[in-house]
Amino acid sequence: MAMDGSNAAAAEELAVGCFVSIKTTLGDDFQGQVITFDRPSNILILQEGLKGGPKRNIRLLKANHIKELSYLGQAEDPLDIKNCYLDLNSLRAREESAIRQAEAECERIGVGVTSQAQNIFDALSKTLPVRWDKTVIVVMNEVRVSSPYLPESVSGGTPAANDRVKKVLELERRRLQTRGGGQ
Repeated sequence: MAMDGSNAAAAEELAVGCFVSIKTTLGDDFQGQVITFDRPSNILILQEGLKGGPKRNIRLLKANHIKELSYLGQAEDPLDIKNCYLDLNSLRAREESAIRQAEAECERIGVGVTSQAQNIFDALSKTLPVRWDKTVIVVMNEVRVSSPYLPESVSGGTPAANDRVKKVLELERRRLQTRGGGQ
């Protein structure tokens, strides 16, 4: 069965669970199981391959891109919850990892600081380990940079660490001013 714009409604006639072989106008050739057809967007949603399993590829295909379509057979609903496999431990691990990453990203955002202070923090974080302590930038867990975030605002830490932070801060402020002045 060939599908074009006038024949795209035929895709809607395919029952959920049908196995089909498709050739597209772009030359792709694949087999899959119909999950659904979305009429407003004219998109056929297929699960690629003829076998289920824990990992599945889903393909969204505009029906007007289907050059040839062959019916291969019928099977159960691919979205039947009884036949779906979810690795809950893997999902929980991904969720925990995403939460940890989001929390780490939140800690990198200063609260009650200017955008210039945040830019300085971001620039320092590229070369040195930094964190916020309210509105103070803490570098290498020992050197503190207070508002207005100038080299004279650096305190604490060993003299060598203090000098290093002052130098990096000076270079970053100069770079940020150059970039801001050019815009």
